[in-house]
Amino acid sequence: MKVGALSAAWANKPLEEVLDFYVEIGLEAIEIGTGNYPGTSHCDAIKIVNDAKKQKALLQAVESRGLIISGLSCHGNPLHPKATVARKAHEVWRATVELAQKLGIEAVINFSGLPAGAKGDKVPNWVVAPWPEDHLEALKYQWDEVAIPYWKTEAEFAAKHGVFICFEMHPNFLVYNPETLIKLRHAVGKHGDRICANFDPSHLFWQGINVPKAIRKLHEYGDVIKHFHAKDCKIYDWVSDCYGVLDTKHYGDEPRRSWIFRTVGYGHAEEVWRDIISTLQMTGYYGTLSLEHEDSLMTAEEGFRKGVAFLKANVISAPPGEITWA
Repeated sequence: MKVGALSAAWANKPLEEVLDFYVEIGLEAIEIGTGNYPGTSHCDAIKIVNDAKKQKALLQAVESRGLIISGLSCHGNPLHPKATVARKAHEVWRATVELAQKLGIEAVINFSGLPAGAKGDKVPNWVVAPWPEDHLEALKYQWDEVAIPYWKTEAEFAAKHGVFICFEMHPNFLVYNPETLIKLRHAVGKHGDRICANFDPSHLFWQGINVPKAIRKLHEYGDVIKHFHAKDCKIYDWVSDCYGVLDTKHYGDEPRRSWIFRTVGYGHAEEVWRDIISTLQMTGYYGTLSLEHEDSLMTAEEGFRKGVAFLKANVISAPPGEITWA
């Protein structure tokens, strides 16, 4: 495995400066945003997808520093009920897939999206309970009439371009846990193997999911994990014991929230992360641990430096060797 990082935390700096910083702190890979939520500060897929010169310059900037691109990120909501929002997310997604093929990158990271609860609604609707019954009707509409048809077409598109759709399992989107990821993987049919995971433990921890078990469960369905976000989450039981973990307070209101995102090692102990990394190794993931900084208690630089040091101390760098003692 390699230790890398998503560049979005450094959107205010030029890519070359970010790359130099990554080399200085000992990173081996970079995950680059291409539009939608990650922004276009370091790469605008729509602008460079048909510009071979700019593509060559991007690769040269990365590879000349001894780094690799672990994935291209275009997190968005192509299922949004507002046509303008959905269209923009779709256009960035398509351009990113085409760009990934031209750059020789297999992992394109995205969200599954979230539709409205019915035709004519204006906002996305995340259904989290089966009653009253109209919520199940909304869920059926979201899956059968919107998400499955859309991602069936896009899985075929991804297969044509030789890339994997790496969904980040994220609440407030249809795919938010291993069960919903596998549901969509099966539902799209022929090209279901293109529906994969950008596995981010931080969104699973606060749902009460055992992360190593979730990794093993996904492995039962094949080579599902194609990219990994190294991000932690701290649950504060002085809040969650009273109010639960569904929390809409601002991320900056840390003392009153039931959980917040943390840099690796500040939400869960080193033992937990060693188990996560070992389980990835055990199930055949030898890719990048891509640090994503969203720790509101640290500056990006401090969070990065602490996170990189933590990951480098615990990463398993090579695939398993021959067992010579048995």
